[in-house]
Amino acid sequence: MFGKLIAAALVMALVSAPVQAAEKQRLFVLTDIEADPDDSMSLVRLLLYANEIDIEGLVATTSTHQKTFVAPETIRRIVGAYGEVQPNLLRHEAGFPEAKALLGLISEGLPVYGMAGVGEGKDSAGSDRLIRALETPDPRPLWVTAWGGTNTLAQALWRIRQSKSPAEAKRLIARLRVYTISDQDDSGIWIRTHFPDLFYIVSPGGYSVGVWTGILAEEAGFDNTEISNAWLAEHIQQGHGPLGAQYPDVGYGMEGDTPSYLALIPNGLNAPDHPDWGGWGGRYRLSIPKLADLDPKGFTGGVPVGEEPRPIWTNSADSYTPYVANDIGRSVKLFDKTVKSARITVGRWRKEFQNDFAARMDWAVKPYAEANHPPVVTLGQPDHITVKSGAGFHLSATGRDPDGDNLSYLWFNYAEAGTLDQPIPIQGAENLYRVPVTAPVVTTTQTAHFIVKVTDKGTPPLTRYGRVIVTITP
Repeated sequence: MFGKLIAAALVMALVSAPVQAAEKQRLFVLTDIEADPDDSMSLVRLLLYANEIDIEGLVATTSTHQKTFVAPETIRRIVGAYGEVQPNLLRHEAGFPEAKALLGLISEGLPVYGMAGVGEGKDSAGSDRLIRALETPDPRPLWVTAWGGTNTLAQALWRIRQSKSPAEAKRLIARLRVYTISDQDDSGIWIRTHFPDLFYIVSPGGYSVGVWTGILAEEAGFDNTEISNAWLAEHIQQGHGPLGAQYPDVGYGMEGDTPSYLALIPNGLNAPDHPDWGGWGGRYRLSIPKLADLDPKGFTGGVPVGEEPRPIWTNSADSYTPYVANDIGRSVKLFDKTVKSARITVGRWRKEFQNDFAARMDWAVKPYAEANHPPVVTLGQPDHITVKSGAGFHLSATGRDPDGDNLSYLWFNYAEAGTLDQPIPIQGAENLYRVPVTAPVVTTTQTAHFIVKVTDKGTPPLTRYGRVIVTITP
């Protein structure tokens, strides 16, 4: 207890260690809340990270699943519940905004479907707010995440093009970063066609190929505990105050919209402007996907699937074999099953981000000394290093835990984030804080990403990361 009380006094200093010191991302949310319970789920989680992400808009929209009405009142109800626990959240970390400030960010798009809401006379409180956010003199990009349809974004883009000079329109659009949960109305393909330079992350086509499904998809033979209804009831819904009580039961799928902002959480792994590096929100490549790969005959809610007009950030597969606990001897071992898919680029981190969610939900109701807080990671070398082909080198990291918990380490090469076809093995035990590596022999310059997971033994166990990008020269 005494150690936790001391840690509470030091927590603000600890969370600013080098690996985790990251500029807050700006976020503008478009949500078809009430079309499916999962939007409410995702909003509950998002509010628990309101001190880590600068929320600048919460706009109720339509989608193919809710074509004729919007539900801003549901956003207000959930934000109101957040307001009841915000004082307790501040006992754990600084920066949680008052509910009054968030309530002032809520607005709505037109209660019409798709392109029927785009054009002259189709401005809305939501599209106007989005334009104002873009015009704010803030050098950071603005992330727009669409949990439903995108016609509010489409109208803002249409209005910018109509009312601004070409140079000013280009400047504003360059500040946008868009992540949509598939295409949930017919304005998504219109946006990508008419604004070819817009940064756009999406898994178009049938929902079955959506990278975002990695948060909710059961992987056969894997431990899926953290997405079970029993786990959600125990760790999120029940006994966690008014905000937990706002988290609904699963209707069609758990939190399908959450991956749109998971990559914005500063954890030492996430790199929002580099979707190809991978992180909690998945990994993507800039390409024009083949129509046949989009499952055009799969479930889309009736949104047509067509050929993509230009490169987008879209599906990219990982091959993932998890490490699991070993009863005797080395503390971890490789699992006996491997999965390769686009959705596993999210799913491979699921246990860790679910535990993080559960811990923050504890923050809503528990005093500091009774809750767990994530470790702080410091790399033992720069996060970018250069080595020669075939040369040996070491990687190291140290962790500090604000609660005084024991820490576990795990190093691995995230092969798909680099340029080599095969993973580079750690020489010896991967679960040491300092590990040796031998660079492969190369004839052209290559890059390799090495990740360290640092996990405490608190309840629930929490993980933070370090990433080292190694350039290997001939």
